[in-house]
Amino acid sequence: MSDAKKPDESRRSGRSHQAILKAVVELVGEMGYARLTIEAIAARAGVGKQTIYRWWPHKGALVLDAFAALAGGVAALPDTGDVSVDLKAVLRATVVELCEPRFEVPSRALTAESQMDPVLAKQFVDTLLRPNLEVTKERLRSAQRAGQVARGVDLDVAVELLFGPLFHRWLLRTAPLTREYADTVVDYALAALRPPSPSSGSAG
Repeated sequence: MSDAKKPDESRRSGRSHQAILKAVVELVGEMGYARLTIEAIAARAGVGKQTIYRWWPHKGALVLDAFAALAGGVAALPDTGDVSVDLKAVLRATVVELCEPRFEVPSRALTAESQMDPVLAKQFVDTLLRPNLEVTKERLRSAQRAGQVARGVDLDVAVELLFGPLFHRWLLRTAPLTREYADTVVDYALAALRPPSPSSGSAG
């Protein structure tokens, strides 16, 4: 008997996997993390609960995978030789992502829930935030080697100087989050991070 008409199980599994991740992002945005259930995800994705449990041990792992897929992979930052240009490109892209409804609504729900759940908060940071912070830190380290960032700067703090203002404005809605604001944050941060000019220590 020919196998030509046998269903492609790997393709079917791939479609189910993507449908589940899409359902998670939609439902977290609609009902929040706390009210989200595996039953609701399965119904939205058109799969059985057992399919979900076969791939993910619990709801938290599933939600984090869904957000990782939504955000895309982590790539090294561009290195044009001008750290200001490169950081502005990255922060502008971050602003666009944070303001995109497809990302913003479910991301706010997960961020809020993580404030009440320390385990989820740690997973959120380790899975979604830290990898992006680390590639930014590596770009700053390269800028140190090029003499564009002062030696001895705490790069963990430097990264917070860059991203902290964006997330503060996004979370609290204190003012519009724009690409122009991202450029200003980079300018201010680098003003503090650059090496002192040779003339700054000379007598007047």
